[in-house]
Amino acid sequence: MSDALARVLSGDPAERVLDRTLRAHRDLSRDGRQALKEAVFNVGLWRRRLGFLLGSPDALPSQLLFALLHGLVGVPAPEAASWAGLPAPVPLRMEPPPSLALRASLPDWLADHFARELGPEAEDFCAHLNVPGPITLRVNPARISREALASRLAAEGVATRPGSWSPLSLHVDGPRPNLYGLASLREGLFEVQDEGSQLLGLLVEARPGETVLDLCAGAGGKTLQLGAAMNDSGKLLAYDPDAERLDRLQQRASRAGLTRVQVLRTPPSAGLNVDRVLADVPCSELGSLRRGPDLRFRLSPDVLSRDTVVQRDILARAGDVVRPGGRVVYATCTVNRAENQDVVADFLRSRPDFRAVTPGAGWLPDACVQDGFLFVTPHRHGTDGFFAAVLEHSSEG
Repeated sequence: MSDALARVLSGDPAERVLDRTLRAHRDLSRDGRQALKEAVFNVGLWRRRLGFLLGSPDALPSQLLFALLHGLVGVPAPEAASWAGLPAPVPLRMEPPPSLALRASLPDWLADHFARELGPEAEDFCAHLNVPGPITLRVNPARISREALASRLAAEGVATRPGSWSPLSLHVDGPRPNLYGLASLREGLFEVQDEGSQLLGLLVEARPGETVLDLCAGAGGKTLQLGAAMNDSGKLLAYDPDAERLDRLQQRASRAGLTRVQVLRTPPSAGLNVDRVLADVPCSELGSLRRGPDLRFRLSPDVLSRDTVVQRDILARAGDVVRPGGRVVYATCTVNRAENQDVVADFLRSRPDFRAVTPGAGWLPDACVQDGFLFVTPHRHGTDGFFAAVLEHSSEG
């Protein structure tokens, strides 16, 4: 275990380390495998808080494990020392950590960034980054209703409850099931997708018969959502610079029963003239840090500005291909004004033929709107962190 912890602490991705370690120790019992997973993930996540408890940022993996077991979990000191492989307990600090970075186990620069972005809400937001997010499903309404899917999943042994914000969402209750072994997934009845991510697709308000472009399609989760909203009619275009992702998108579209998806292997040109564009751009991904225990420690401060040039270029391209009267939805999964509001403001200054409109007017709850933009977070909404602007091209353009 100490070797696995050391690799995670040195920067190897925790998921990969855990997978390799479990493969190398196939004789571990089910309880043993779970204990290993909990140790790797939680020491990886709480390393700064644990270092504070030990009074050393350079403590050994075994000492960090002891601090986790005794200091955070409450295991009696002799047992915690034995489980951690220490000859005896080591002393721990009793006073509370003095900074947000230490309390939430974040790099200093990242804690400072969240404090600037969120003000008094930063503490609550950062605390929620340390709680695993729910497993959320998006129903494929082209195949089944949300209520019927819940009944079908219950028959397959998976308990769910409706989400709070997206009418397409179901949260899985109880232990994580093997979703990929379910017949309902193979039949294209649902996809795994965070509820906040679902809201991005809903903001496009794609309609049957339109021409819609997913400009940063990835493996196509939101593309499939748009196709279902269009009742598999019109023309649905998907572009991504990663050809392998586009190949997976085509496979997923077939499973979902969508026949109108057209994959673009080269970037769309200005003469395309589409009705709606979704630009879910590459970003710092600070809104999804709860999805990986060590993600925060593999980032550096340059992530806050690294993608802004690309983001501006993508938004400009989206503006060039949407018709007068059409709509662009610009979206990120981050909490960073430089990648969110500032990019949108620059675009609107350069394109006076566009205007920002209230997202989801008539259906999106007010709690999901801040300063005229979609803004959802783990601590307010139980979703990952997402931002979106709805930009409409004036009919006179």
